[in-house]
Amino acid sequence: MEIRREQKKELLDLARSAIRSHFDRQPLVLPQDPVYHQKLGLFVSLHRHGELRGCIGYVKGYKSILESVVEMAQAAAFRDSRFSPLAFDEMAGLEIEISLLGELIAVEDVNEIEIGRDGLYLEHPWGSGLLLPQVAVEWHWDRAAFLKQICRKAGLQPKAWEEEGARLYRFEACVFGDGQTF
Repeated sequence: MEIRREQKKELLDLARSAIRSHFDRQPLVLPQDPVYHQKLGLFVSLHRHGELRGCIGYVKGYKSILESVVEMAQAAAFRDSRFSPLAFDEMAGLEIEISLLGELIAVEDVNEIEIGRDGLYLEHPWGSGLLLPQVAVEWHWDRAAFLKQICRKAGLQPKAWEEEGARLYRFEACVFGDGQTF
């Protein structure tokens, strides 16, 4: 999905306002751009001092981009079970990143997977997991490590993606965040 610079800024501002509204109870002002009514998979990631502070999203487009940004920003801040709920004093220095997910494409050959372009989603009878495209780059993973880590994220054995009943997908994402030049 192509998204303009000002739209990225608007969505980041909305995510920050959604988190802040938890503390100050101010009503949210939603942007009116019709592009935000699309339904896309979407993740909101929060970082403080370069460390992950929360990340939650939808794999598929169940709600509009607007609804998803608000809901996932609040969920990443207050309901990511890996972290304690965000405290008000953590708002200073909080970096927000939004990933708008493209179509899930079934992987027929793992050589199709391109590090830096693709994220991975694994559906397995015993668990599922998603890794955004930027994760493999940040951790300097090659394709084999990426495949191993998607299994780990799903709570499965390292080669579970090869097992019967497993379905592996790749996807591209439009990723943008605070401090980035758009």
